[in-house]
Amino acid sequence: MNNNILNLEPRSVFYYFNEICKIPRPSKKEEKIVAWLMETGKQLGLETKRDEIGNVLISKPATKGKESVTPVIFQSHVDMVCEKNNDTIFDFDKDAIQPYIDGDWLKAKGTTLGADDGIGMAIALAILASKDLEHGPIECLFTVDEETGLTGAFELKPGFMKGKMLLNLDSEDEGEFFIGCAGGKDTVAKIECEYEHEIPEDSEAYKITVKGLQGGHSGDDINKGRGNAVKLLTRILWNAYQEFDVRIADINAGNLRNAIAREGTALITLPTEHASSFEAYLKQMDHTFKNEFRITDPGVEVTFEKAAMPKQILNELLEIDILNALYVCPHGVLAMAQDIEGFVETSTNLASIKIVDDYIVITTSQRSSVESRKETAVEKVSATFYMIGADVKSGDGYPGWTPNPNSEVLKVLVQAYENKFQKKPAVKAIHAGLECGLFSEKYPDLDMVSYGPTLRGVHSPDEKLEIKTVQMCWDLTVEFLRILK
Repeated sequence: MNNNILNLEPRSVFYYFNEICKIPRPSKKEEKIVAWLMETGKQLGLETKRDEIGNVLISKPATKGKESVTPVIFQSHVDMVCEKNNDTIFDFDKDAIQPYIDGDWLKAKGTTLGADDGIGMAIALAILASKDLEHGPIECLFTVDEETGLTGAFELKPGFMKGKMLLNLDSEDEGEFFIGCAGGKDTVAKIECEYEHEIPEDSEAYKITVKGLQGGHSGDDINKGRGNAVKLLTRILWNAYQEFDVRIADINAGNLRNAIAREGTALITLPTEHASSFEAYLKQMDHTFKNEFRITDPGVEVTFEKAAMPKQILNELLEIDILNALYVCPHGVLAMAQDIEGFVETSTNLASIKIVDDYIVITTSQRSSVESRKETAVEKVSATFYMIGADVKSGDGYPGWTPNPNSEVLKVLVQAYENKFQKKPAVKAIHAGLECGLFSEKYPDLDMVSYGPTLRGVHSPDEKLEIKTVQMCWDLTVEFLRILK
């Protein structure tokens, strides 16, 4: 295993990415990375400032003869999605990400890599540190809390930046430029637990686990047919209640609202007389899931083991309500775009279910490039949980970014790409949320495009960065700065 990422090209980019990996930066806990950015900007001798929410702006003056070139903003977010495998011991608040080279890819040991959007930060910092680039006036904007609330973009004030063009370094497919994105909103259902404390003596307890799923980004990967651990665990338990009188003591599936649920567990009880049939049923469900997801999620696995008898189980009527609601709650693509072939218009992600402080908490997220349909998706999910008496709340959400195919920054970036690689890039919209929609509200005249190197498996421990595309992205950026008038 080769761990020396400092020998990768472009060296300056991977130097900064390696430094970023050393600094804990979970969403809403970005103090350390913000402090490091402030210090780095000052060490480079550049104007460096932060706003009240924690966004950092580092400015670099134009090189000689380029003073009149259109001012450009390079933008990336500082936080990362913190996901790890269950068997990985790791504290995202304290520990450094451990990147390693695996063939053509850069990965992390047992956790998310954080290249979303650490590699965007690294490219921006390499631009700031470079002594030999030709460029006009540059600003590099580093925003906080993109992954869980787009907080930095929401709180960005007019006048903080001066640039006229913005290049968002948060896309995940080399050779693809994005000029629009979906808006989104989170919806959370909460219902108080009611328990039964008398469990029949002639009972058995089991821990059931659904694991081995790929998970992935709840926007980019929602149309790929991957399994959802919340949905699969619900399916097991719904049928098991009917057939074997299975009762739930605890349930925990999924994690983050913007990630497709990869793993889930449930602690259950059932009459001893049904134990052998129940075990056979779980083995059959394991076989069924492997067959259903043989193409899109072949690693899926259902496991079980005997467990200590719990002290309490959920009230039976509450269990029925929860399982029914989870079973019918929509998940996945709700509508495809009518004007862009193959583009997801509207979707919803059943992200997680947990028991927290004697409340059952179910987290979901809705996305759409059509505002009215986003709200309809929110209403549909809300109605599902209103029917069982849950307290349902939705966040403020964030707007989509309307495509502008006549964008000047797009024209220059396309020309730069053709100059470097003698082929045309693809110009697209994306079903994920990007901060550009919020930037356009605060800076309505800002001309924007999003691009980046190739990433796969983002928001999961399978996240990986294609090494050669970082060089391509860097070469493209250098050429863009060179030809920009």
